Amino acid sequence: MQVNRRVAPVLAVLLLIIVVLAGIFVSYLIDKYSPSKERMAWTEYYSVSEADEVAVILNDELTEIKGRMFDGEVYVTTDTLYDYLNSRFYWDQAENLLLYTTPTEVVTAAVGSNTYTQGNQSYTESYVPVKVDGDTAYVALSYIQKYTALQYEVMTDEVNRVVITTEFGTIETVTAKRTGQVRYRAGIKSPILTEVKKGDILYVLEEEEDIGDWTKVRTADGFIGYIRNRSLGSRGEETIESNYEEPEYTSISKDYTINMAWHQVTNSDANSNVLEMIANTKGLTTISPTWFFLNDNEGNIESLASQTYVNYCHQNGIEVWALVEDITYKDSIVDYEILSRTSSRQRLVSNLIARAIEYDLDGLNIDFEYINADSAKAFLQFLRELSIRCRQNGIVLSVDNYRPADHNTFYDLEEQAVVVDYVILMGYDEHYAGSETAGSVASINWVREGIELALEQVPAEKLINAVPFYTRLWEERPLTEEEEAELPATDTSVHVKVSSRAYGMDAIDEVLADNGAEKTWDETSGQYYAEYTADGNTYKVWLEEEESIALKASLIKEYNLAGISAWKLGFERQDIWDVILRYVN
Repeated sequence: MQVNRRVAPVLAVLLLIIVVLAGIFVSYLIDKYSPSKERMAWTEYYSVSEADEVAVILNDELTEIKGRMFDGEVYVTTDTLYDYLNSRFYWDQAENLLLYTTPTEVVTAAVGSNTYTQGNQSYTESYVPVKVDGDTAYVALSYIQKYTALQYEVMTDEVNRVVITTEFGTIETVTAKRTGQVRYRAGIKSPILTEVKKGDILYVLEEEEDIGDWTKVRTADGFIGYIRNRSLGSRGEETIESNYEEPEYTSISKDYTINMAWHQVTNSDANSNVLEMIANTKGLTTISPTWFFLNDNEGNIESLASQTYVNYCHQNGIEVWALVEDITYKDSIVDYEILSRTSSRQRLVSNLIARAIEYDLDGLNIDFEYINADSAKAFLQFLRELSIRCRQNGIVLSVDNYRPADHNTFYDLEEQAVVVDYVILMGYDEHYAGSETAGSVASINWVREGIELALEQVPAEKLINAVPFYTRLWEERPLTEEEEAELPATDTSVHVKVSSRAYGMDAIDEVLADNGAEKTWDETSGQYYAEYTADGNTYKVWLEEEESIALKASLIKEYNLAGISAWKLGFERQDIWDVILRYVN
């Protein structure tokens, strides 16, 4: 009995430990399998801290974009407007104007005014379309919606937020069959965002990962999260349609394949040789003389236009699309300064249209080669505004472009193709004057790839491919001792100085004949190649002549393009025109 008395306390302690451990285990199980009651603060979820800040849910995604609430209206920045909602708006920061360009009119809203103009008409709203706070401009969603396929709904309980839709169609829905919690993540321990009631309609969203017994949804009031499937009932569909009708941009389209060439005119006297230039061609439909030059930052131009020139071309059934360029005065003008300000940009448009009407021009050919990322939006706005005046006056608008590449995407060929009549692809300068290595000006595969890249953005019936009537004779000169000394010690490349000079077809043949150079066909480039040495230097050339031009011209038919153009008249042999005619008739 004494032994039992000694054991009893031990058993009691063991029993107590077991009870405590069981309690801990039960508590652990309850904690593990019981849903969390923690709620995420809406200010944390929407990442808003200011009273007038507005969270933006765009196309079923909670974004980092923030709007502002002014006098009960939701506003977004011009950057948000351009990048996410409608890139056809243009914000002129210098003159505090917001513009939107339709196919026929320019819509203008000035900062701080509730009145805006559309063409010659003025309209007044109960709100101010455009506001500025410091360096940031804000645009009312109500105003944006007038010119954009966009729907939105604003919620102001606890946190200001707006649900914006710009992508329309049929979406999957699900009805809540009981009260349930929408959580931040798929799991019962994730914080609760909001609750839904029986009968609430939720929008089903795709989830890349396997989330088991959960569904990703968006609630009608702007929460995106996860709800357990046991709270969900029947599935359905809802079709969201835009009530905005996109404007139709009409274009002038020729009912023949365009056979065009540029005529370089450097002074008024040079216009007189147009007779000779045309006489040497065959089947030419269009000529583009280099007549108009941007010569200051105010939108004024220098002109070499000639009525006699135009009359002679028209008498020979040839249209005149005068070229406008930013190259001649590149050291004293800045494209951004001219194009970004509405006053100078519209002055340029008016000057060009006035000249086109004065000289009875058939078209304008825009050749701006110094556009950069900063001036790109303004350049596109210039094309939109110019296209209106061209449409009104029956003037063809064409634009010259580099071969598409990662470094020049800002030219936005897709948008150009909407507003202009023809996009001209400059299918040359694969190797240009400043190239560090010798090579072809336009090898056939490089040209083909350029056309295919352009066709990803431009309809074939609007794309004209331009070919070179010139080639480059490359000189490779050994470096001098002084030049060698300046090279890094680790440089193991071939030490030559590369330079080049452009030649027309007959001129380069004379050079090769004088130096006894033999031409051999290069299948890779689709050109004849020649090489010779003189005075210790090596000379290389990839020729443009009948066979190489035939290969390039054949791409017009292969890809059903609008036509062909060539730089420049006077560099070709007369036989070239018979070659081109085989593919453009």
